[in-house]
Amino acid sequence: MQLATWQSERLQQTYADLLASQRYEVPARYFLSDLYGPKDYTQRDQQVERVYNKARKLLPEHMVKPLADALAMNVLSQALDIRLCIELFDTMGIDRIDVDSYVAAYRRCDNYALRCRQIGLIRSIGHELDSVVRKPLLGMLLRMSRGPAHLAGLGELQQALERGFDAFKGMRGADEFVAIIVEREQRILQRIYAGDPQPFAPEEDRTVS
Repeated sequence: MQLATWQSERLQQTYADLLASQRYEVPARYFLSDLYGPKDYTQRDQQVERVYNKARKLLPEHMVKPLADALAMNVLSQALDIRLCIELFDTMGIDRIDVDSYVAAYRRCDNYALRCRQIGLIRSIGHELDSVVRKPLLGMLLRMSRGPAHLAGLGELQQALERGFDAFKGMRGADEFVAIIVEREQRILQRIYAGDPQPFAPEEDRTVS
């Protein structure tokens, strides 16, 4: 939980401009709370897996790919966080995370390719959600499924899907939003592996509306 809280606070600083943007505040808060928030998402992740395993037998690949990528993102992020926690608390024996200990542990994990994969999944999920919200009937069907979803024990997943749909629909196009996140996360990753002692220090990031 300490790691999740620290990462959430870091992301709020990295994306403070998006959180202050009239256009991007809602999707930024969704990104921080539903993808990287300091919460236990075990139940939701299990629900995603249940739905995906059923959907892939009945629907075309392009219709289930967002669920597949969300599931892959959840599994990968949890594995990376577990590895980082082991390095921080077991190997390094730290009591409280700060920038120096986080960056040192991050480098020691030596999983650059997996971190690149994680960023790639963020890009894919963002563009897939943007594509979904361009189909008006899907929003109506999503809301009509509230009752059946709760009866099937998928209430938490249903709420997360509705939050994501509303957040991305309100942007009126997610290309810039996704590009900003991917660009900054890639820059931070490169800085960490280059040995930069302050990899999270802001640069002149793209101005958002």
